[in-house]
Amino acid sequence: MTTPLRSELTAPSSANSRQVTPAQAWYAVAILTIANVSGNVDRQILSLMVRPIKRDLHVTDTEVSLLMGLGFVAFYSVLGLPIGRWVDRGHRPRIVALGAAVWSVMTVITGGVRSYAGLFAARIGVGAGEATLGPAAVSIISDSFPRKSLGVAMSTYMLGTFAGSGIAYALTAFVVGRFSQPGLVAVPFVGNVFPWQLVFFFVGLPGLLVALLALTIREPRVLDATAIEANRAAQLPFAEVVRYMRANLRTIGALSLGFAFSASANYALVAWLASFLIRTYGWTEAQAGTLQGALTLTLGPLGVMLGGRLTDRWTRLGHIDAPLRVGMLGAAGMLVFAGLFPLMPTALLAGLMLVPVNLFAAMPWGAANAAIAEAMPARMRGQGSSFYQLVVNLFSGVVGPTAVALMTDKVFRDPLALRYSLSIVTVVAMSMAILLMAWGRPAFRATVQRLRTE
Repeated sequence: MTTPLRSELTAPSSANSRQVTPAQAWYAVAILTIANVSGNVDRQILSLMVRPIKRDLHVTDTEVSLLMGLGFVAFYSVLGLPIGRWVDRGHRPRIVALGAAVWSVMTVITGGVRSYAGLFAARIGVGAGEATLGPAAVSIISDSFPRKSLGVAMSTYMLGTFAGSGIAYALTAFVVGRFSQPGLVAVPFVGNVFPWQLVFFFVGLPGLLVALLALTIREPRVLDATAIEANRAAQLPFAEVVRYMRANLRTIGALSLGFAFSASANYALVAWLASFLIRTYGWTEAQAGTLQGALTLTLGPLGVMLGGRLTDRWTRLGHIDAPLRVGMLGAAGMLVFAGLFPLMPTALLAGLMLVPVNLFAAMPWGAANAAIAEAMPARMRGQGSSFYQLVVNLFSGVVGPTAVALMTDKVFRDPLALRYSLSIVTVVAMSMAILLMAWGRPAFRATVQRLRTE
């Protein structure tokens, strides 16, 4: 006889699933969270390097925004589609391990290039490696937890996003604060690099250990020879996935675009907050990174776990659309506080406003992963998650940072007007997020209820 907790956590999602104990399920979440930390450290470290990158590579705000946006996100998003199909039929922990190895190696390579083109190409490689993590993690966690616990499980995984970002800011502030001078530094076996590039070696190499840890996760799906053959025979044509998404277009569209607009404001703040503090209040990179790191590392996890607990609580109360409710609440808080903080007359007031900004910015993201997992049948969950991430990351990663840069460069034509660009982009993006999620709530409820009866 199993315990109640075991019976909750071992509800297989398909014929090829096997039981996963609570300990194994939470161990998988722990390792995936560590992988998420590693990936986000590698992803976010450029945001504090805008000034030395512009100085040493002679580029504009818009070109830097492409490094933080298009260079990473395009391949991260597009490669997610074939990776999603691989996730739906392959050994998911091995997929995570391979991806972690790739993004770690490419991060180290970033530390050795000395041109804008080389930096852009290396960021593409980091994005290609990280494209494996999201679809695999959502699929593994969804197969290991029941619906009423999915919000907290997904939110725990999403802790890695904020912990990783906080570590990136703090580490970058430490390194750049000590090696921000112009010139070159000699690195053994690599050669001369710009001083700010040293941070890439510090954050890239530990990711190889993450790759090894990923191999210790138990695969919830049975992958013996018989099951593999059965899985191949039953493999879904991509056309069937497309038909399902078309039949549930309002649900999938509202989820993808609603959270994409929400994420675009987050991407913009991540990319330009340090530059805003430096340009508006005369801070140094080290001061900006310390504040950004402390807020993200402490309030980000608190916000995302609050969102997960709200999702599970509202789900237990019978609100099928609980993830969208949490998404709308987070967007509303961001609209107010993130719209106002760039306009504050002093750094102290801006810093105080950043406390609720960090809470509301983090709140929706465990709920968002839970929502797409609930809206897709288990047999196509990897591909559904990949499509969702394609829309969210490609839209937000390119539009968010670049919209702020273009407004600053082309509309205001003044670097000191960055504060107004941040405020405008945030208010517009969060207004659209709320409208799209509200529009999608009835369809989401209908989709989830229909899947429960199948």
